[in-house]
Amino acid sequence: MLELKNLGKRYKTGDDALKGVNLTIPNGQVIGLIGPSGAGKSTLIRCVNRLVEPTTGTVILNGTDITKLSSSGLRKARREMGMIFQEYALVDRLTIMENVMSGRLGYMGFWKSFFRKYPQSDIDEAFRLLERVGLDHMVDKRADELSGGQKQRVGIARALIQQPKVILIDEPTASLDPKTSRQIMRLISELCKERQLSAIVNIHDVALAQMFVERIVGLQDGELVFDGAPDELTPEALTKIYGEEDWEATIDDVDEGEENVGDQNT
Repeated sequence: MLELKNLGKRYKTGDDALKGVNLTIPNGQVIGLIGPSGAGKSTLIRCVNRLVEPTTGTVILNGTDITKLSSSGLRKARREMGMIFQEYALVDRLTIMENVMSGRLGYMGFWKSFFRKYPQSDIDEAFRLLERVGLDHMVDKRADELSGGQKQRVGIARALIQQPKVILIDEPTASLDPKTSRQIMRLISELCKERQLSAIVNIHDVALAQMFVERIVGLQDGELVFDGAPDELTPEALTKIYGEEDWEATIDDVDEGEENVGDQNT
């Protein structure tokens, strides 16, 4: 279970990126984090694994207070927090397999990590993951030869090989076309269910979030202003999160998208 208690972040400029956010995410639950640009979504994700240091509040993962850990304790805790980045964060000159295997470096001693001496069990798991994300036929291909969707699949496999308890996902579809975006969100949703992983998905596409996550959390100006099921995201709720707009059109897009997803799965 992941718990955020009174989580706040104030930058040196005096701006409050987060204002006392309280959130509990049970094991195995995937939530979509939505809100306008500057609402604090990326800051929230990065406060969980302390890539950004919270100003106030606590982050508790399975009983461990992440905010109180020393540097060495934080390094160990981050093994249980996989991260999937918007811009993929792959090493272009390395192969798909090498990029995936880098997810195991946190479990290895200095010399083994320096020489990339991975246990055979880790290598076997990497092959299994690459097969699951549909890339087992191109393990030796360099990362700079991949499409955006393929790079994101590598990022997913790299996060999962850490054997995390929670995955933090920052705009996984921002640079992808609509079809690939649906494929990536479907893959994330399926993998989290298969592995009973909690996940926070920071996503701008409201319709896509409603199709593939079971719970949606809305931020506005650093505050949590919505927390509910996708079908509870009414025009009134969307207005509270984003401001005035014709939200009926967005809801219609969601209905059409769900029909298409259903057709693909039959």
